[in-house]
Amino acid sequence: QVWLVESGGGLVQVGGSLRLSCRASGNIFSINDMAWYRQAPGKQRELVARIWRDGDTNYGVSVKGRFTISRDSVRDTVYLQMNSLEPEDTAVYYCGARDGSPEVYYGMNYWGKGTLVTVSA
Repeated sequence: QVWLVESGGGLVQVGGSLRLSCRASGNIFSINDMAWYRQAPGKQRELVARIWRDGDTNYGVSVKGRFTISRDSVRDTVYLQMNSLEPEDTAVYYCGARDGSPEVYYGMNYWGKGTLVTVSA
């Protein structure tokens, strides 16, 4: 079992920056990769960024070059640095983790409760 807690969301103006944090606890050694997803009202959840145990990363097309995912293994925390924010980035941002268990939702086994990011024009 893995528990995830996100933080760092809030209200920011267009062009601004925010850093989201996701702290993992529980059986963290079972985690293969972690990711940030987001879900805007009326839309499906979409991948923002993903980081694997070996450090490889990949990004959604709409955020590439603006967002950076990173991790701090000492603090068991994954970060999402978001720069040049746009109104279209407004969404609830969820942290997910995958350990290969059979039950998955959007490719992840565990999810946090989410943190709201609002970008005002």
